Amino acid sequence: MAREDGKKIVWKEAERRFETEDKEAFVQYKVRCNGRVFDLVHTFVPPSKRGLGLASLLCLAAFQHAHSHSLSIIPSCSYVSDTFLPRNPSWNSLVYTEGGKSNI
Repeated sequence: MAREDGKKIVWKEAERRFETEDKEAFVQYKVRCNGRVFDLVHTFVPPSKRGLGLASLLCLAAFQHAHSHSLSIIPSCSYVSDTFLPRNPSWNSLVYTEGGKSNI
């Protein structure tokens, strides 16, 4: 999946998350609308790994996955909605607009 400077992001379908190979950083999602929508609800990067671009790389992996599987994204996580999408507006076309943000 997404790689940058040797950092590999792994899709863990059973755990509903994309994570770094060391499992320390991740973006968690919930499946909505009969599997057609990923609701990105939480992004976590441990303090020791912040500032390395991992949160962005995790989001990129999720958006690339959604794109390649014709899925939409609900950006419930504040990092996704307030940081990743404004910095990467080309992904706005995948944002699910019917029903708005998750209330989780």
